[in-house]
Amino acid sequence: MNIGEVADRTGIPAKTIRYYEDIGLVRPMRRPNGYRAFRDTDLHKLAFLGRARALGFSIEDCRTLLGLYENESRESSQVKIVATEHLAAIDRKIAQLQSMYKTLSHLVDGCQGDHRPDCPILSDLSGNP
Repeated sequence: MNIGEVADRTGIPAKTIRYYEDIGLVRPMRRPNGYRAFRDTDLHKLAFLGRARALGFSIEDCRTLLGLYENESRESSQVKIVATEHLAAIDRKIAQLQSMYKTLSHLVDGCQGDHRPDCPILSDLSGNP
């Protein structure tokens, strides 16, 4: 398969596939003319990476998870550690977003939204609440 076919089948843009190759996550074969020749195993790895990235795993986490996936002597506890750490990071991000939401909601509710220049949103952003 060429890169266009792989992009279509995995939903991963060709540019991203080239990047994954550049950083060593996938290593497609090369034809004599220099074009990439993707095998089914490459397609499977890319689908794996696409799903992991969609769940928010970092590139380094993806590298770790892919290595564990390919290691038949892995222990599931190793995988769980990576996933648990990522889940904790998601929890922290959710808490940050909830705090941002609460603050911004309060500011929006306090803004009259009329023709006067007074605006609590701008006051807060300028550091003069």
